[in-house]
Amino acid sequence: MKKMIDIEELEYTYPDGTKALKGISLNVFEGESIGLIGPNGAGKSTLAIHLNGILRGSGKMKIMGLETTNENLDIIRSKVGLIFQDPEDQLFMPTVFDDVAFGPINMGLEIEEIKILVREALQKVDMLYSIDRISYHLSFGEKKRISIATVLAMNPRIIVLDEPTSNLDPKARYDLIQLLKNMDKTKVIASHDLDMILDICDRVIMLDRGTIVASGITKEILSDVSLLKKHHLLPPLCLKISPQKVS
Repeated sequence: MKKMIDIEELEYTYPDGTKALKGISLNVFEGESIGLIGPNGAGKSTLAIHLNGILRGSGKMKIMGLETTNENLDIIRSKVGLIFQDPEDQLFMPTVFDDVAFGPINMGLEIEEIKILVREALQKVDMLYSIDRISYHLSFGEKKRISIATVLAMNPRIIVLDEPTSNLDPKARYDLIQLLKNMDKTKVIASHDLDMILDICDRVIMLDRGTIVASGITKEILSDVSLLKKHHLLPPLCLKISPQKVS
């Protein structure tokens, strides 16, 4: 199985002195769906945004065999699509078409190819009807889908999502989960939504205070009540673990 992400002893300290990642080592293989879980401040988002080079700590990190150097950064960012927690951080152009076309335009593609890629990406997220709309006027759930389309239009090999189901109503959350389950990509998902993680991810990595404290098959980790409680988490509601074990 092809190794898509290879991290050894990754460390990162924010300018204020907060040490966010401490000795992170992790491999992700082609086609896997990996969940990053943990309490607030665990380092999930910090790790996620390292994966396309927005942040770059010390240690070794390779994406599809490429080291995260200045020379490789453009190639890596074309291979790793990052979807932020707040879609408004990702949507900034006048219309939906312009937002989704932004990446392909910067890849230097011809206009006719760009139009095809935009329409295909919007079809995949069931948002083609919005192609000429103003992104700002869409609902939060629609914006989430458009933010995913902006990444899909670049045809990345890896998709990294930070809290994809946050602030969604139940229908929008369900629709987004189905979209992600059917997406034929290597996925890394950072989230507090453990029911969603259980539904989508093959494997989970649990972080706390910048270190990996557990990793393994999703259901096994999320069924370990004592482990979850130790790190200020609760098991997914759908596992129906007895209240005595959780309390």
